[in-house]
This record gives sequence, C-alpha cells and structure tokens, in this order.
Amino acid sequence: MSLLGDIFKKPKADAIYEVKSPNGQLDCVFVLDHGQISYFVKKNDKVVLRKSRLGLILRDMTPMADNFAVIRAYTRTVDETWKAEWGEQRIIRNNYNETAIYLEEYENPNRLLTLRFRVYDDGFAFRYEIPAQPKMKNMVVEDELTEFSVDTNSRSWSIPAYQPDRYEYDYVEHPVYTLTDSVHTPLTIQSTSGHYLAIHEAALYNYGAMTLKLNGASLKADVTPLSDGMRAYVELPFSTPWRMVIVGNNALDLITSRMMLNLNDPPRDDFSWVEPTKFLGIWWAMYVGEWTWAPGERHGATTEHAMQYIDSCKNLGIPGLLIEGWNDGWEGDWLENGVNNKFMEATPDFDMQVVSDYGRANGVELVGHHETVGYIDNYEQQLEDSYKYLKKYGIRYVKSGYAGSKMTINGRREFHHSQLGVLHYQRALELAAKYHIMLDVHEPIKSTGIERTWPNLMTREGARGQEYEGGALSPSHACHLPFTRLLAGGMDYTPGILDVGNFAKRIASTVARQLAYYIVIYSSMQMASDRPQIYENQYPDLFEFIREVPLRWERTLPLLGDIGKYYVVARQVWESDDWYVGGVTNEEGRRVELYIDFLEPAVNYIATVYRDSEDAHYRDHQLGYVIEEKIIRNGDRMEMYIAPGGGFAMRLHKQ
Repeated sequence: MSLLGDIFKKPKADAIYEVKSPNGQLDCVFVLDHGQISYFVKKNDKVVLRKSRLGLILRDMTPMADNFAVIRAYTRTVDETWKAEWGEQRIIRNNYNETAIYLEEYENPNRLLTLRFRVYDDGFAFRYEIPAQPKMKNMVVEDELTEFSVDTNSRSWSIPAYQPDRYEYDYVEHPVYTLTDSVHTPLTIQSTSGHYLAIHEAALYNYGAMTLKLNGASLKADVTPLSDGMRAYVELPFSTPWRMVIVGNNALDLITSRMMLNLNDPPRDDFSWVEPTKFLGIWWAMYVGEWTWAPGERHGATTEHAMQYIDSCKNLGIPGLLIEGWNDGWEGDWLENGVNNKFMEATPDFDMQVVSDYGRANGVELVGHHETVGYIDNYEQQLEDSYKYLKKYGIRYVKSGYAGSKMTINGRREFHHSQLGVLHYQRALELAAKYHIMLDVHEPIKSTGIERTWPNLMTREGARGQEYEGGALSPSHACHLPFTRLLAGGMDYTPGILDVGNFAKRIASTVARQLAYYIVIYSSMQMASDRPQIYENQYPDLFEFIREVPLRWERTLPLLGDIGKYYVVARQVWESDDWYVGGVTNEEGRRVELYIDFLEPAVNYIATVYRDSEDAHYRDHQLGYVIEEKIIRNGDRMEMYIAPGGGFAMRLHKQ
C-alpha cells in the first residue's frame, strides 16, 4: 500500500509552496497542478522565470513528472558562516530558506520523489532526491524535463557544447531564441525583465554535466549523454546535482555570488596541508618554438634545463617549477599516441632524482605533469602508482591534462563531461587527496563548487587560455570570462607573458594587461608563464608585481564592468589591510573613474600603479607602460586610462 493510502482518502494532486529569500525579494514557487510538477520565480514581483516544467525520464519506466501528490513538506532556515581554505573570499555566509517537498505517485508504481528548493538573496537552487524504495533499487536516467523558462528575447553569452575542443571556444552573444543547439553552463542571460541570470549547477557527482538548449519556448536541461545515449546509471538513494540560477540586478551582482560553493558540503577531512603556489614552467619556450615536448635535439624537459629553471625560480623568488615533457610518451603524434604515455618513466635525458634533489636543495618545489590525452583506461591503470611515484620525490602539485576531443573509458569514446568522465575526475581528485597532492586540471570537467569539499582541487582550465594566443584570442575574451566561465570558479589562464611581441606567438595584449590578469582572473595556482630570461633581463620591474601579487583574498569587490567590454575588480589581501585593483578592456581603449570607497578611513595608502602608457596599443605599441606611485585615501577618485587590448594593476599598501 502506498503512503498516500494511509494519509489521504483522495490524492492531494494540487498544491503551491512558496520559498522566499531571506530578504524577501526573491520568490521561488513550486506548483503541483493535477499531479504535474513545475515551478516559477519572481523577484520584487517581476517574473524572472515563467512556469517551468520539472521531472525525470527513466529508461523502461514511466516518467517521474506526473501523477504526483504531496505527502508532506519540511521548511527550514540556515544562516551560518564558514572559512575557505583559499579563494576569492575568506569568510562566506551561507544564508537560505529551504523547503523539501516529499511526493508520491498516486498511481502505480507509487514511486517516491523529493524536490528540495533553496532560495538565497542572490539566487535559488533545486535538486531531485530519489530515495531507495521497494519498487525501484536503481534507475537509468534517459533525460531530464527540467526547464528554465526565461523570455527567449533575452540576451545570452555562451559557448557551444559537444564540440571537439570541449570548453575552449569564444563566448558569443546571442538572443536566447537562437540557442537551438546545446550550450555549456554557466549560461549568462540579460533578461527582458531587467535581471541578469547565470544558469549553472552545483555539486556535480556521478552524473552527466548539464548543458542547455532551447525546447519550444523554454531552455531545457540537456544532460551530457553517455555513448549509449543514456544520461546516468545510478543506484538509490540518489540526489542529482543542484540546478542553480544566480539572479542579479546587474552583471556585477553575478560575480559576488557564493551560492555555488554554499551548495556543496564542507570538507570531509583535514586539508590544512593545502597551500596555493606560484610556479614557472618549461612550457612557453615550447610554444614559441625554442624547445619541444618530445625528446630530441631541442627537448625542453632535460635535467640541464630543469636545473637552470630551478636556479631562475630561486633568483626570482618563485616557489614552484612545472616541467612538461619529462615522461615517456611524447614521441611522434602525441595526440594519437597518448595511449602509450607512461607516468612513472622519465625520458633518458631527464633524471627525476637529480632534479628533485636539486629543487629541494634550492627551496623550489616541482609541479608534476600528467598529460593523459583522454586515454583514461591507460591513465587509471597507473593513477595510484603515479601519485606514489610523485610523493617519493616530494612532489605535491600536479598539472593534469585531458587533450583530445573525447575520452577513452572502458574501451568506449565518451564526452569529458559525461557521467563516466565526471566519475574519473572525481576518482583522480580523491586519490590525490589521499596522497596530499594538489591538482591543476586542464581540459577539465567544469567547476561546480566541489573544491569546497575537496580543497586540493586548486584550479582548472575549462576555457580558452593564453595557449590560444597568436591569433585565436581577442582582447574581448578576458572581458567575457568574469561574467561567464569564472562564475564557476578559478581558472589557470597562464598569465604573465611579457614577451608579447614575439612573432612566433604574438599576443593580443599590452604588457600591463598581463599583470592585470593576476587580479582579474582568479586562480590559487598561478603560473608566471614566460621564459625566465624575459623576467630576469628585460622586465625585472614588472616581474616584481608578479612575484608579490597574492593567491588568496579576504574579499572581492567588482567595481566596474560591461560583459565583453571591460572589467575592473578590487581584492583585499587575505587577513591584511592591503588591496589590489586590476582592470582589462576589449579592443577599445577607455578611461574609467575609480571611486575608492573600500579602504580603511582616514589612513594614507601608497598606490603602486602599473598601467598602459597613453600611446600603448595591443597591436601597435604593446610595450608602452608606466609605473607610478600615488597617495590614496578612502573616498578618493582616480581616473585610469586603459589602452586598446590593455589593462592595469595596482597595489594599495598602508603608509
């Protein structure tokens, strides 16, 4: 007998539950209409999302979408704070109202489903929770019916999903009604109601990543399929990732939201060993053609080169060194031959023992490198032993890579962001935590805030970075990122390339802009990406900023910005009174006025400013820059010129 048989003589197939934000401005309304589940959202009585369908389509079963009745509902309020291990904000408030609605089908097979809604001042989230039950021990998700019914005349900024280069595409502005092909999240929208929205997900485990595409007059969740077309195979009980929407009055409001992190659980273990770091790399010299990844006459990752770079790290005050191309497997077409990569065997001209000993003697940590090329079958056979190998040599950091259009898992070709891809990334992360290893993941699964639970996940790529310089990046790209990709967490953009005019890989940037990236694009592992001789011999004055800029922030205050056009942000140093301010613009130069209202009152601050010269330009005069000092007080206004394709960086230190 169903639970409803004990409670109701007649099924309660109609119900409405309102869940309001703590400040009362945002209202998420769950609707049960003749057994069908849906929701809509308002802010200050303006519609944010129209009535949007909910439900799951399961293989060999009727959909979990209709014929539901409410068993009970449970409401609670949470208001707490927690301290991050690292990040853009040290102390984070987690304040929401929650309603869990317990449902049962009033017709056979009488399945149970819980919909849990959380509403914050800056957005809302919900997820499906399916308990273990007599008639269903596991399930295969064939599709989701989840909708986000925004006005399709709204503007959106997105990158395409299911493409060979994963997330590495230019953000493009489109009306929502054109999104007939799937796009990745976060999907940023300026709605016709005047609100700014970012649709994303949080706490992604054991499930395909959510993409979005137009379905009639609504955006519909398009969970990344496995190679057999199914979205997920799960055992019960099971909870889907949170479907979340940040809601702001302007674009800058999206950036200050910490909802994604709050929707994740606190750390399960002690992660006090986690430590952000900066590093040089045997990397950019290969991109500009001086060295190669593969062994040969111009091999980059040799013992000799590594020791030279360690000397440079010591001289420049950079604590880490990334060495790519050290291991066996880079010969020939490495994208095709990646199945042969070995992660515990060095090339004949690289001695791991000698290099690690030399690094330790000079106070420089090595950053390991695992390029899997997406051959997961090969990588997982070696994964735990490869972590043990690194620990043997005192290596605590790893940059991993998953180049390739798809992954090979269990002999099948799968999307990186499929359920099997998600499971692999999680397995690698948890094993890394076991061996106290911190990860910088390239070609990753997108961030959904799990770094709160697993703080050893230090940073990811997950968008076009500076390896695309040389013609494939425009200055507008970095002006899109804060409002799109970076809403999902930090990114290893590989900043600090000061040899901007190198014709082998000419960069669409002024040199001052390269400093701005360290503030504008957050990462807890930051690379000083250029060759050390550029820092040592040509730009020691600019490198001083790269060496000193912090990796953790007390709080972050977006000051100015327009999606794809420009962005200016202020960040307070972790447990300090010092501040940094950075800004970038697109192809157009502009003057911005900064209102300095975040400093301690009645105190003089010394502002060290690194900015573009008046004649600087990302094409014609990339090397024009000015370094100057000013005295600044709270309440002052500053005018700052940003050259076309340029930027500025400023440190504010108490006098």
